[in-house]
Amino acid sequence: MKTQALALLVGVDLGFPNFDADLQELGLLAQTAGLQPVGRVTCKRRAPDAALFIGSGKADEIKMLALETGATEILFDQSLSPAQQRNLERHLEMPVNDRTLLILEIFAQRARSHEGKLQVELARLQYVSTRLVRRWSHLERQTGGAGVRGGPGEKQIELDKRMIGDAIKRTKERLSKVKKQRQTQRKQRERRNSFTISLVGYTNAGKSTLFNALVKARAYAADQLFATLDTTTRQLYLGEAGRLASLSDTVGFIRDLPHGLIDAFAATLQEAADADLLLHVVDASSPDYLEQIEEVQRVLFEIGAADVPQILVFNKLDAIEKDNLPLQLRDMFELRGAFDGESRSVERVFVSAQKGEGLSELREMLAVQVARFQTDEVFPVI
Repeated sequence: MKTQALALLVGVDLGFPNFDADLQELGLLAQTAGLQPVGRVTCKRRAPDAALFIGSGKADEIKMLALETGATEILFDQSLSPAQQRNLERHLEMPVNDRTLLILEIFAQRARSHEGKLQVELARLQYVSTRLVRRWSHLERQTGGAGVRGGPGEKQIELDKRMIGDAIKRTKERLSKVKKQRQTQRKQRERRNSFTISLVGYTNAGKSTLFNALVKARAYAADQLFATLDTTTRQLYLGEAGRLASLSDTVGFIRDLPHGLIDAFAATLQEAADADLLLHVVDASSPDYLEQIEEVQRVLFEIGAADVPQILVFNKLDAIEKDNLPLQLRDMFELRGAFDGESRSVERVFVSAQKGEGLSELREMLAVQVARFQTDEVFPVI
């Protein structure tokens, strides 16, 4: 049986909002990737150190704690530059990875579809391509081979860069073909005048559980980060409106989602941008739900889906403490824009996808939206 690698978690408070002082999310990410957190270190800095991201004194403290806990890897909650990662590994004498690589690793483990695997591979190649300079000891100049007329050969690093560049080009070409296939599928749905709904939300908010409850499907759902990576689409019959709608479950978002992944998953996330309605699923039991809503809004803005009408679905009603239970299942919520700061009122409904509570109210709300679409009414901005 394969033993879990032991990881020491490090977080640096740079004065930005939403700093995870307990490193709870990083710990969940580590466990999802198959690592076992054995210790946590946090510190405050006005700005990252150019060489080590943290100061040399804190680096020495981390090295001592790693020896005490038996940690075999250091995980940073922030993104490290290639130089910082290299310098830290030399100073600490053990592997050092950051939040970006951790998320990439989870995505690589979880991708199941051909498209998902291609998207993850592209993001991974783009990440690795920035970390070739003096990253590994084998990147020294090679001697010329037989038949070469004197002089040193091509640097191994140059060969690696060219190989990775070629791999990125091939992967982009294959993804482009998949994207065209998706566009063809969307056009077919448009010709059928199909009303499209996309589930979006922070990872582990319960999107797949809600998807299964609405369409009686068996999509994989689990209480873990990034349980679902590949988009699944099913037909949803709304008896209240007397017609079908197309419902898609998409990948979950997370704080500091690597831009490479957003770019690589453009084809998948296009489902959200092209939808007629977004069901923004929120973990109502999370103390950080407001920050999670803001993060989802930021990603929606980046993929061009900020203006798509939304219904906020506050899920996990059964996990909310009694003192915090809502007085009614349906109300309005002030949703702030990701960058302009302007707010708009959107409909909100409390549900428990697992227990089935509030689903009838949600279906009634969807039926109203479908009926408006059916009569070619414009969605009102409330």
